[in-house]
Parts: sequence; C-alpha cells; structure tokens
Amino acid sequence: MKTHMVKKVDTPKGRAMLEVFSPADGKKTGEVPSFSVDEALAALRETREAQARWASLSVAKRLEIIKAFGEILHERADEVARLLSAENGKPLYEAYIHEVLPIVHLSAYFVKRAEKILATKLIPIWIFKNRKSYIHYKPRGVTLIISPWNFPFTIPAGAVIMNLIAGNGVLLKPASLTPLIAYKMREIFDAAGLDPKLFQIVSGPGRMAEELIEKGAHHIDFVNFTGSTEIGKMVASLCGKHLIPCSMELGGKDPAIVCEDADIALAARSVVNGAFGNSGQICASVERAYVHKNVFDIFVKEVVKLTHELIQDDPAVNRGADIGAMTSREQLEIVQGQVEDALGKGAHVLAGGKVSDKGGMFFEPTVLTQVTDDMEVLREETFGPILPIMSVEDDQEAIRKANECVYGLSAYVFTKNTENGRRIAEQIEAGTVMLNETLITHVFPETPWQGFKESGTGRAHSDDGLRDLCLPCHVNYDIISIPRLLWKKFWIWHPYDPSKIRRFHSFYGLIFVNSSLGKKLSLLKNLLY
Repeated sequence: MKTHMVKKVDTPKGRAMLEVFSPADGKKTGEVPSFSVDEALAALRETREAQARWASLSVAKRLEIIKAFGEILHERADEVARLLSAENGKPLYEAYIHEVLPIVHLSAYFVKRAEKILATKLIPIWIFKNRKSYIHYKPRGVTLIISPWNFPFTIPAGAVIMNLIAGNGVLLKPASLTPLIAYKMREIFDAAGLDPKLFQIVSGPGRMAEELIEKGAHHIDFVNFTGSTEIGKMVASLCGKHLIPCSMELGGKDPAIVCEDADIALAARSVVNGAFGNSGQICASVERAYVHKNVFDIFVKEVVKLTHELIQDDPAVNRGADIGAMTSREQLEIVQGQVEDALGKGAHVLAGGKVSDKGGMFFEPTVLTQVTDDMEVLREETFGPILPIMSVEDDQEAIRKANECVYGLSAYVFTKNTENGRRIAEQIEAGTVMLNETLITHVFPETPWQGFKESGTGRAHSDDGLRDLCLPCHVNYDIISIPRLLWKKFWIWHPYDPSKIRRFHSFYGLIFVNSSLGKKLSLLKNLLY
C-alpha cells in the first residue's frame, strides 16, 4: 500500500503535476500543478499588479468579498470538510470543528470589526499641545504565505482573509503533502468574486518557497510561515537577508499542569483531547503532562480509560472515528523512534505504543508513565499521538519543568482555584496559557496566536494581528500655530545658542521635575530671560 506522499509526474503535454495520496488508505486523492520557480515568480508579479488596484478600495469594499466567502464556505462546508479529511487523514468531525467552521467564524468577526480595527488612531500629545498626531494603516503589498500540512485549511485561510482585508495581495505556497484543499479555498474565493490574480496558489516542492524568496524578494513585502522550527529558521534567515518582515509560527512542546485540586474527570478528558486531536499533529498539542503526586494515580487511570475508548479508523469509512491517520511518513517514524527511546530508558506503556494494524499511517494513541527528563519524548517535539505523564511534588516543580524547554507556544493549567491558576499561568513561558481547557483559543479570532522562544515570532489572529499586516504610518501636524518670530529665541531650529540650552533645561525642569517653590521661580527666570 502507498503511504501518504506527493509524487511528481509529467503529463503528456509536459506539465509537471503533483499526485497526492491518502494517508489512510494510500489511494490517490488528486493532483495539482507543480510550479517552477519562474512560474511562481510570474504569478508573484501578477499579484503585485492586482494588489495596487485592491489597495485603492475602501476596507468596506474589501469586506464585501470576505463576507461572500464566509457565506459560500458555510454552504459548502460538507464538501470542504470531506476533501480535507481525505487529503489530511483527520476525522471528519475535526475537519469541520477545527478547520472549516472556525474560518466562517473568523470571516464574520472581521467583517463586523475590521473597519474599526483599521480606523485612524489618534495619539494624544502630552505636553506640546500645539501639535497633533495620528496613525493610519496602509497595506504592506504582497504577502507570501507558506502553510503547513497539519491544518492545511484553517491556518492559510485565516492568513489569506486577514491579508486581503488589510489590502494585501497573497501568494500561497501550500504544503506539498496537502495542496488540494488550498485549491478548494481558491475556488470559493473565485465564487465570492475575488480577482483571481490577487490571490494565487503556487504548489510545488517545499524548497520552491525558499527559492521564491531569494529570487523574488523585491516583490515580496511580508512572509507568513507556519511549520517546523528548523525550516522556519531557514526562512527567517532568508527574510532577514532581504529585510523582509515576517511572522513565524513554529514548533511546540506544550505542557499541561494538573494541580492537586483539579477536577480530574474534566482534566483527563481535556488532556486526552489536547494530546490526541488530529493524531497529536498540532503545534499546541499537549505533549507532556505534569501531575501533582497526590492525584497522579487517579488521573492516569482516567486518561488510560478514555484513551482505550477512542475509535481509530479511516475517516472515509467511519464518520464516527475519533482518531484518524497521521499525515506524514517522516513524522510517523519520529513518533516510533521516540516511543522506542522512552521504552529503552524505562518508560511504561499503558495504552497504544505502536503502529496500528489497520494499514495506512495509523499510530495508536499512546500513554506513557515512568518518563524521565532525558527521554526524547520529554525533550523534543513529538507531533504525534503520544502523551507522557510525570508526577511532580507541587505546583512550583510543575512550573519549573514546564519552562525547561526551548519552546513556548501554549500551556494548560487544571485547577478549581482560578486565582491560583492565573498565578501559575503568569509564571509559564508561553504565548498562551489556558485554564481548564486545551487547544480552543485558535478558534477565537479575537485572541492572539503567538509563541515565545523557539515557537516563533509575530502573531496570527486578533485585532493587533490584523494591524501587523499593515504599515502603521504616523502623521504629525500643527493645530495651533506658534508665532514664528519666537523661533530664534525659544525654538529648536538653527542658529544654536547656549542660551537655548538654558531655556530648554529650565522648561523641562518646570514641567517634569518636582522641586521647591524657590527652585521653580529660579527656573522660570532662566526660561524668560
């Protein structure tokens, strides 16, 4: 049986194509063009030309397209979710709930809010009341989006929508494992009336994106990358070389802390969902759990029970599947290697632990205990359905272990004491910390999606995330004209004069420094004479 792969073939007319195969059963799911770098550069130039026209439209006009896109997507949700599930291997439920419907939500949020978010922002001037300032937002230009295979719809679609609202043109390089759903997104934008040259897809091998940045840097104004830390560093280095602003959403090794007073039933169910959703192929997956020693045994027992209840199957055959196939053969091998390393160092397998006998690329959801800090499963990103659980003495040990990691994307805290949970959350080095829940903040367009340390730079979603896709331009002007006859004596222009230093020193002393009445009178005298 074929494993999930992309195979490059030449058509009879000489057009290179990428064939895509299902990770669940190895059958071919479709094919897309494989762009050469020259073809991608030509598309980039077309997008730049179309962007100039798009940028001239008001935000309200741009939002008409986004509104239509969201409505059409909702109507065609089943069609989109089925293709997504077939191509990526995730359960149909997750295709709906994790990917398709969140984009309907995001579209509606920004349709309602974007004009206000991008409205001119006044800056109150503190002392020099004769002048006024404001920020207005201009489109950056053309954004290159490099998207991943684990969430091949919701991640790029959110970025495309927000860039279009900001007035940018978009070139999307989808992951070569999952390009079909990107073309479905483009089809829906076409139906919504978007200029096809404004948003273009350039499918092809992964290295093509790096060559495109190298050769097309003068046409690219922003790069949005989501993927592994290793590749992200290479892309960020190229962007730095050409001074292209970028955002990097990279890897994670997200911890869950289960406090002594946690609701164990709630914590166990949430952690199981957070660890095994999308077969653990989420940058914000729960990849390590630190559990207070007094509730460790009962928590583990509940997690193992819930894990054994999960149904793992081909989503195309079983619509009730909880766990689907893994998407990448390479990632499956990493998961196998981490389990073998852990077992070799003394870990215990309480559930799963091996490749499923279903065929395809199914790895059983796996629970490990007796884990130690020297194991790869606690040190390296897993990106697969493995949950290592460690007992800790107290909350402080859990916080320390949570922070002993190069990653800092998300973290999770389970406690009945909200105030204590917030205190713990504020000590964790992560872009987002959730209390008594896992994963779902990516669904909230209002909240920022951001990472610390090697989990990345920049942010997706949120009002500020939309502003980040624009150039914030500052304007400062007179509202009260100062008589220009005073400029020689009191203003900062030439000619310079030592007496001006004395007057400015006195002025700042009067305004900003607490002093005695006598000192203030002396400063006032120096200012006036």
